[in-house]
This record gives sequence, C-alpha cells and structure tokens, in this order.
Amino acid sequence: MAPAVTQRQPAKRLFAEELNQATHSFTRPEDEGDDRAPKFTLLPSGEAANRVFVVGTLIETADVGSDSEFWKGRVMAAGEAANLYAGQYQAEAMDVLRSAETPSYVAVVGKLHHYETDYGVKVSIQPESITVVDREARDSWVAETIDATQQRLGALASRDSDATDAVQSVYQSDVSDIEAAVEAAIKDIAPEASPAQAQ
Repeated sequence: MAPAVTQRQPAKRLFAEELNQATHSFTRPEDEGDDRAPKFTLLPSGEAANRVFVVGTLIETADVGSDSEFWKGRVMAAGEAANLYAGQYQAEAMDVLRSAETPSYVAVVGKLHHYETDYGVKVSIQPESITVVDREARDSWVAETIDATQQRLGALASRDSDATDAVQSVYQSDVSDIEAAVEAAIKDIAPEASPAQAQ
C-alpha cells in the first residue's frame, strides 16, 4: 500500500455489507513494532480506512458486559447490520446506547475492530461518537455512500486504485455483494415512480 493511501484520513462512508467483509487490517511498514501505531483496514472496494462513518437504524442494544458495563448495538446500514461495542473508554457512545430508543436513526463515527471467532475474523465498530439523527440525515448518508462506494469500485475495476493488487490477493476481488447493496440502496431512496413514469 502506498504511504499516501494510509495517511490520516477522514472517516470512510461504507455500507454494512462492505464493512462486515473488511476483515484485513494492517499497520504501515514504518510503524511496525509500535504498539500505538494507527491500524488501517483494507476495504474490499479498494481503499484503506482508519475510521468509518455509518448512518442507519439502531435496531438492538444490550449490556453484554460481565464485570462492568459493555454495550453492544446493531445498526442496519443498508441490507445488513453492523455491530458496535462501547465500554468505559467510549463513555459517551455507551451513554447513547444505554438510553437510545430502538428503532431510531443514528450516525456513528468510529474505528473498525477485528476479532477472531470460531467462524473466522469478525468486524465491529468501536464508536468515537454516536448521534441520534432523523430520516433525512440517513437518506443523505445513503446517497453519499452510494456515490463514494461507486467511485471506489470504479477505481478498483479500472486499476486506478493503489490497492487493486492487495484487494485481489486478500479478497479475491469478489465485490458482488457490495454492488448488490449499492443497487438496493439506490432503489431504497429513489422516489416512488408515478403511474406515468411506470408506463
């Protein structure tokens, strides 16, 4: 990965379908051995992400901690749910998960966290912030995420992405689920066709 790709970036907009497939994390070569070095996630659509921005419907919250509070949330961001986990070091985000009504629209900014399970690597968001928003904000995010995802996929397909080789190696370049999520999202926010348009 080119160094320019992995310098501190704004949060990437991506649908849960892509987020849940983004199982490969790495640190920059110059940061090897530094425990505090930023971690990046290689997105299947061909970019590196240090932080992500997701807006969707909060459908579930629960305190899953044993010795202390540790809250889990599930956010529908397109056709799948993304998992969030917030503990004592994400106190503000944990407060939102504790008090938020379900279902409600939320905007989440955070870092991707990877963990091993019996079924392979799973991905969740470690939220820096969670904000309750309205439907308009959610639809605006969907539109922006459609555009951002299409741009990444286009660069990947045309080999204009610096990460093309890495994506092919790690994910075998199967982006059909992501493309399907984009198509479904386009239909989701498209205005209802009028009878005249339907003819």
